[in-house]
Amino acid sequence: MNKIDWKRKLSSRKLWAAVVGIITGLAMVFGLDESTINSVAGAVVSVTSVVAYIITEGKVDAANAKRTARETMSRPEAPNVSGLDPAQGAAGITRDKSSSW
Repeated sequence: MNKIDWKRKLSSRKLWAAVVGIITGLAMVFGLDESTINSVAGAVVSVTSVVAYIITEGKVDAANAKRTARETMSRPEAPNVSGLDPAQGAAGITRDKSSSW
């Protein structure tokens, strides 16, 4: 049995357009004035747009973070191309481990 992806379903613009349609229809049935209906419909659409944007950007950011981590972990260690011993400094001078410079 397949799991339902609630995040994807709740971020669907089609779902929220249907919800706005139902709310608008019910408001008309119960005799609310047109300005109230427009205000409620506008608020629902605005909030839905923001929530859908936040969820979508979160998914994109998570995918980018996973890709970056995967690429970083798959890179081999950088080879020592300088020819210097790692214990030596950039000028090839061996550092005395007892000094603190």
